[in-house]
Amino acid sequence: MTIYCDESGGLNAGAMTFAAVMLTPETAASIHARFRAVTGLRGELKGSRISLTERAYLLELFDRAGGRAWVASAETAKLMPPADGSTITDLELYAALLDSAVGHWLPETGGVCSDVVIDDGRYDPVILARVRDAIQAGLAGWGTASLADSRRSEGVQIADVVANSLYNITAHSPRARRIGIILEPMLASRAIRVAELTRVA
Repeated sequence: MTIYCDESGGLNAGAMTFAAVMLTPETAASIHARFRAVTGLRGELKGSRISLTERAYLLELFDRAGGRAWVASAETAKLMPPADGSTITDLELYAALLDSAVGHWLPETGGVCSDVVIDDGRYDPVILARVRDAIQAGLAGWGTASLADSRRSEGVQIADVVANSLYNITAHSPRARRIGIILEPMLASRAIRVAELTRVA
C-alpha cells in the first residue's frame, strides 16, 4: 500500500489540514481515470476547483474502492502558542500535521512496507527534502518516503480532495455544511479519520 499526502489551507486561511490517504497505486489510478471519464475533467484534479457534486462522486469512488485516510487538522484560532513565545510558521504547522497524519498510520501497518508520497509543490524543494528525510527516519525499514509532482500522481490528487474537504469544514467555509453531509458516512465508518492538532511543539 502507498500513503499519498497533500495539504490544504494555511495559518492565514484560518485552518490547515493534511491528508494521508492509503491506496494502492493501481486503485488510485483507477479512481482517477473513472472520475475523469465521467466528469470530462481536463488538467489536474484539485479539491478547490471541483463542484460539490463532483466532490461527492470522487469521494464515493474512493470509499467504494476501500480507500482510507487519516487527516490531521488545525484551526488557527485554537492553536496554542509555543512555550518560548515564538510565532508558529506555516512550515512548522505543515510538518507537525504531516507527522501526525502519517504517524497515525504507522502503528496500523503491522510492519508491512508502506511507501509515503508527499506533494512537492508547497515549499522549496530543499526544505521539503528535509521534511521527507524526517518522515523516512520515522518509517525506518517499513517503506520509502518520496516527493512527487501532484500533476503526475493520481494518489496525491485524491489526497488533495480529501484534505480540501476537511479544510472547508475546519475553516467553517460557506460549503462546510454540504461537504459535511458528503463526508458523514465515511467519517461514521472510519474510512476517514480526523486527528485535531492544537499544539505544534
